[in-house]
Amino acid sequence: MENNTIIGFTTGDINGIGLEVFLKTIQDDRVLDRCIPVIFGSSKVVSYHRKAAGVPHLNFNAITEVSQAKPGKLNILNAWEEEVKISLGEPNEVGGEYAIKSLEAATKALYDGEIHALITLPINKDVISKSGFEFPGHTEYIESKATDAEALMLMVNEELKIGVVTGHMPLSEVSGNITKKKVLSRIKILNQTLKSDFRINKPKIAVLGLNPHAGDNGKLGNEEIERIIPAIEEAKNQGIVALGPYSADGFFGSGNHKKFDGVLAMFHDQGLVPFKALSFGKGVNFTAGLPVIRTSPDHGTAYELAGKKEANPDSLRETLFTTLDIIKMRAEYRELTSNPLASSRLENDRNG
Repeated sequence: MENNTIIGFTTGDINGIGLEVFLKTIQDDRVLDRCIPVIFGSSKVVSYHRKAAGVPHLNFNAITEVSQAKPGKLNILNAWEEEVKISLGEPNEVGGEYAIKSLEAATKALYDGEIHALITLPINKDVISKSGFEFPGHTEYIESKATDAEALMLMVNEELKIGVVTGHMPLSEVSGNITKKKVLSRIKILNQTLKSDFRINKPKIAVLGLNPHAGDNGKLGNEEIERIIPAIEEAKNQGIVALGPYSADGFFGSGNHKKFDGVLAMFHDQGLVPFKALSFGKGVNFTAGLPVIRTSPDHGTAYELAGKKEANPDSLRETLFTTLDIIKMRAEYRELTSNPLASSRLENDRNG
């Protein structure tokens, strides 16, 4: 399946570094050997970035439908035909407008089953909001297209997987959004994705507290006692190995995170600050919990680097190969859980 696996890409903000790191990633011979890349944008925009980034001649196939994509080439699906003014390094509404057009076209293809997974290149949330985008970020937009499914923002590398209960929201609103129901839901999603997308049979999950020192038995806040601990206990009753709540500073400072398969943080920076400190440039943002697969690199638009030929593609390369692994592992898990005979064969193969 690998060589026929179609991976969609959005352009992200066309004034940032997204297309530069994308084009550099495509230069890796392993990419075209393992998948068929389709970027939702325009041939003219991609060609402009190829010249600006100093990328060698690119063999691409211009298409209007995913079904026209060919292996061994970069496929550019023209999501718009008009000329676009590119202003490298400048955040403006043009960048936001075409980031939205690319995202809308790619997400539709994702949910229509035309592509196996979607990798979104970086956007500027302020810019796209001024262009009419009503969601805090990619995760929430892609989640809105799902039926009866909740998304979990999960930061992933080989050694660390951190999810967050609350994502893109002001810190002042976090406590009010930490409920027993939401914490339990996120624990369950994390447990399931570790099993189905990373093939960990019995995941061990650490749950962080919200307050300093995890509330210090109520002296520094009651969220742990009233909401987080009851959610952990309910998860245990449902057969999930969930422990905590742990104080975030001591948990990472002591290296305790290495003892767990997954970590659930309460808010965005509580999870992403330690993750990026430990793995910046090698991390992957994975939207867990949905029937579709969406990932993105762990960096932003980096306008200050746009057009300077200095953008590092390592995170996007890691994202692509992680995405291909998730596709394979999810397919194996579905076969494993739907067919007992296949389960036996698969486990025998894994055991040699």
